[in-house]
Amino acid sequence: MSTDNAEQITEWNGALGQRWAELQREIDAIVVPFGAAALQTAAPQPGERVIDVGCGCGDTAIELARRVGATGTVLGIDVSRPMLDVARARVGPSGLANLAFREADASEADLPTGTDLLYSRFGVMFFGQPVPAFRHLRQSMRSGGRCVFACWRTPRDNSWAMTPLAAARHAMGITPAPADPYAPGPFAFADDERLRAILSSAGFEKIDVQRFDAAVLLGATPRSAAENAVRIGPTSRLVREVGIENLPAIVAAIESALQPLAAPQGQVSLNGSAWVVAASNP
Repeated sequence: MSTDNAEQITEWNGALGQRWAELQREIDAIVVPFGAAALQTAAPQPGERVIDVGCGCGDTAIELARRVGATGTVLGIDVSRPMLDVARARVGPSGLANLAFREADASEADLPTGTDLLYSRFGVMFFGQPVPAFRHLRQSMRSGGRCVFACWRTPRDNSWAMTPLAAARHAMGITPAPADPYAPGPFAFADDERLRAILSSAGFEKIDVQRFDAAVLLGATPRSAAENAVRIGPTSRLVREVGIENLPAIVAAIESALQPLAAPQGQVSLNGSAWVVAASNP
């Protein structure tokens, strides 16, 4: 286990990973548009060799396997055993001959060489040392190979995550201390200049960073949206920190904050904003 990523690996194999595995459908509903945008940029072709970094519960790896076809190969790699269990179950007992899953830390694991496409949907922001991690990943790629991934932009541009969190903090009387914006986590790559510098330092070229926004449906009503918010995203961490006994007050506060943002039919959709990043191996 890498000492740089040990804390993340422990979390994703503990309660956090188990929760994501259990809420796979709900989380997919949030992240699918962003992964699809990255897939469009990646444009996987029949016969290509692909690595899906941080493949999670496997939907992107399965889609990549479908697109590269029987003559291609896909390796889905993740540190979370609970999520990989879901991924393997989604494939089924017969499996896909061109798809394999591996429990490992992609930043240091032995990887296939000659990779055509390195892909990730929100799986690369958790590296303790991002430059060495991307340098290691690049070494698995063929000359001219493509690296394409989606990563979250700034918290202020992701109201789907921050509006519920702000309401929960207010309900609990919490004023957050300044956080390290570059610490491993969902928003570690929000600064596009830093992101470009990381990839350049790791040896990538032709780096392109494009903004992609999409509406994130939190729930069919403000109440259901509030209940979803405390299970997924940064608000779920706050609930764990302050104690489950405060959950009713937090849900009520979030519901109140979301009520004026609901559509006439009742559903609550807030903005999600990501970078779709493309780079190539010289």
